[in-house]
Amino acid sequence: MDLRGNHRESEPQRQRGTLTDLKHQAAEYYRSNEVPQRLEEVLNTMFYLRPADFYGHLANYFSKLSKPPVICRLVGRKVLDGTGHPTLEVEVSCQVKNCDTTICSTMISSHAEILENASPEAVDADDKERHESVNIAITWIEESLNELLEGLQPTDQYEVDELLGEYFTKKAEEEEEERREAEKEKEKEKETQEIMFPPPPPVAAPSGKKKQAKLGKKISVVENPIPPAEPAEPVIKGSMAIGCISLAVVKAAATTSDVPLYLQIASMKHNQDLPQELFMPLPMITLLSYGKSSPGKLNLMKEVMLIPPAWLTAKKSVEMSLDIHKQIMKLLEPVSKGQPSPSAESKKSVRDAGKKAPPPVIKKMSHLGCIVTGSETLEQPLTLIQTACTNIGLELGTDLYLGINCAAHELIDYNKGKYEVLSGTLKNPDEMVDMYVNLIHKFPYIIALIDPLRKEDTQQWENLCSNLGSKCYLIAEHACRNMSKHLNGQKKNAPKCSGLVVKYINETKISDLLEMTKLLDGLKHVSVFGSSDGESCDYSLVDLAVGLGTKFIKLGGLSRGERVTKYNRLLAIEEELLDNGMLCSRADYEFIDFTEEEEEEEEFDCSDLAVEIQLTL
Repeated sequence: MDLRGNHRESEPQRQRGTLTDLKHQAAEYYRSNEVPQRLEEVLNTMFYLRPADFYGHLANYFSKLSKPPVICRLVGRKVLDGTGHPTLEVEVSCQVKNCDTTICSTMISSHAEILENASPEAVDADDKERHESVNIAITWIEESLNELLEGLQPTDQYEVDELLGEYFTKKAEEEEEERREAEKEKEKEKETQEIMFPPPPPVAAPSGKKKQAKLGKKISVVENPIPPAEPAEPVIKGSMAIGCISLAVVKAAATTSDVPLYLQIASMKHNQDLPQELFMPLPMITLLSYGKSSPGKLNLMKEVMLIPPAWLTAKKSVEMSLDIHKQIMKLLEPVSKGQPSPSAESKKSVRDAGKKAPPPVIKKMSHLGCIVTGSETLEQPLTLIQTACTNIGLELGTDLYLGINCAAHELIDYNKGKYEVLSGTLKNPDEMVDMYVNLIHKFPYIIALIDPLRKEDTQQWENLCSNLGSKCYLIAEHACRNMSKHLNGQKKNAPKCSGLVVKYINETKISDLLEMTKLLDGLKHVSVFGSSDGESCDYSLVDLAVGLGTKFIKLGGLSRGERVTKYNRLLAIEEELLDNGMLCSRADYEFIDFTEEEEEEEEFDCSDLAVEIQLTL
């Protein structure tokens, strides 16, 4: 028998058998993934549709059947904000259709405020803290958070936020433990020093008459002691990684779902049901700044803001603000050159002809994107804006309104227990309430006061709400700064107010914003989405404000690229909603009468907010 012949015959048979097995495996593989049915369905449909791009239609059809994208990589970078300070950028990459693809990146503003007129030492310390915070945030991302979120879908926002919250809580506890250990070490060192070098015994007072105070010598005495300021809230270094990643993930979800970010946020707020209509937040546009660092006597008005009527579009609001800005520049121009203003020329008498021209008014552009100039009185800025409006045929109180960011916490003199409203003019908290009541009575077109008092002046906040709550919005910004602490029920002494300025900083997450704005809506109190001092060119905050449905958005002035970028995004969203028939008209301004008994149960303060949110979570 020829064994070689059998061997030659068995090889093709073996190959045919292997090929048959492969065909059966392939058929089963395609059948299990419903490929024949899908192909039959799309080919039959295409025969009648006859698309111009044959393979493009196939690609679109099968792309809808692909697995949802999952997060595969997070990258943290140190970048610069609009003021040249370091801040954090997070880039999200997802696995989409078997390929790792960079989806989007986002930046978050630093928690720190811009230091004005600060000492060189304070500036150096602030700069060092910023760099350390960003570096630690990048370390968190590279060493832990990248691996923690890998494999999650970007649409799983609540799961992502829960993991981020747990990680931050762990880091906060570790930092608190390190702080306690450091304090114990200091106490031990202090005790050791006292043992080695005991303090000298107290010197006995000499006998005889008590030393009398010299006649005519003034003694500084606080008339009514004010509550001391609360210790500055420590910010966990690296906490901006939490907020930045949360924002980057929801942005990635919107990008991979091919929807605008504001619609992604709106659907999350409405339990994944896409609303049929959205309204645009009203812009609070900063025109002038007369804060603590301004050249004149006035310190109170850190921001004088234009607020459009509820029926006016964002586009018209911006155009109107630009017209008023041009008029203000014209009115200030003669004064800045040492010449009398047009309004003053008519009132100038002959006997004043020999007098010197008034000192020039210094004009500069603030990091807030508005003009910084000086004023000698509280009324002068308001009269200036009123004159500018009159020159272009606008009427305050009808065509537009004003709001004031008082930033009262920056004006308190703790040695004297008073606010320095004007240089050399001090007022205690009760006098501040009287001043605001008189100001609103004289200028009724002011419909918003932000931070009119410190958060510690709780009784005066209540008095202010009783007197002015039915006439204007009394809004807390610095007084309710750390939103995550309110959500966790850690803030118990926040003042009564009409609403909050919500900022996206530090460990704040998208889910926190949703919870906060939902509760504010339920209590019929205003929410103002505000930008931070050190802004970036990332305009995601505008989408957040539109999607969350906040009443106002506070972006600063119409100068500086990082702020103008956001106004441009606001206009683009308004145009898009209008083209799609989704733009909803806004409700008119409604103020809260805190004196009505039927609304006592709804009176809002941040401590009530914290407790209610804690119960609902």
